[in-house]
Amino acid sequence: MFPIRDHNPSGRTPYVTIALIAVNILIFLGYFPNSTDYGLDRFFVQWGLVPARVMAGQGYETFLTSMFLHGSWMHLLGNMLFLWIYGDNLEEDMGHPGFLAFYLAAGLAAAGLQTLADPGSRIPMVGASGAIAGVMGGYLLLYPRAKVDVLFIIVIFFRIIAIPAWIVLGVWFAIQIFGGLNTPGDMGGVAYWAHAGGFVAGLVLTLPVWLRRGGATYWEKTHGHPPHPETQFRAARSNVPLIRRRRN
Repeated sequence: MFPIRDHNPSGRTPYVTIALIAVNILIFLGYFPNSTDYGLDRFFVQWGLVPARVMAGQGYETFLTSMFLHGSWMHLLGNMLFLWIYGDNLEEDMGHPGFLAFYLAAGLAAAGLQTLADPGSRIPMVGASGAIAGVMGGYLLLYPRAKVDVLFIIVIFFRIIAIPAWIVLGVWFAIQIFGGLNTPGDMGGVAYWAHAGGFVAGLVLTLPVWLRRGGATYWEKTHGHPPHPETQFRAARSNVPLIRRRRN
């Protein structure tokens, strides 16, 4: 189950979104391909966010640097896909400088909550997903019923289904809360509280845009849909042929 695109076109070129994707990719290519495991570990300890180090009064710059580091190709590509799906619409609504400030603020809030949730952790946190979670939270507030195409993969069968954003993003947020409550702080892996913190920060930081549009009145007027015609895609069915069983 993986979101691949939305039906919410943007009327402006999302220069900041494109630039953020480019910067993340270039930074990743600068350190990852030729790094050994040992060298990568040392790099992440230095430039990733280590809560115990921050709580000791060191490494405050890593609140920012950790947002542009990724631990693997899949980590990078997954985050950049989510940023591309949801970022262009928020950038159009907030303007280029406003969206950049929003993105960085959401990322800082995400890192802050993860630090407070596990202040003694010595595991470095890296990734743009906290900031991107903020983008997802803002998107949910403005376009709760925008259609998002989700790819379902069941063994060899592929199916793309359009699902309202409030379901896709609501389920995603619930998973983060569940994961945060049920994952010991010293296990590493997914920074669930960073995701949750970024998401809530994105909702809060988008409130001024939502209120300028009329708040609840805006929702009533648009019924939660984007205030413009949606992108139409052809029905996406699996290219794998279905072989029906013959009856004797």
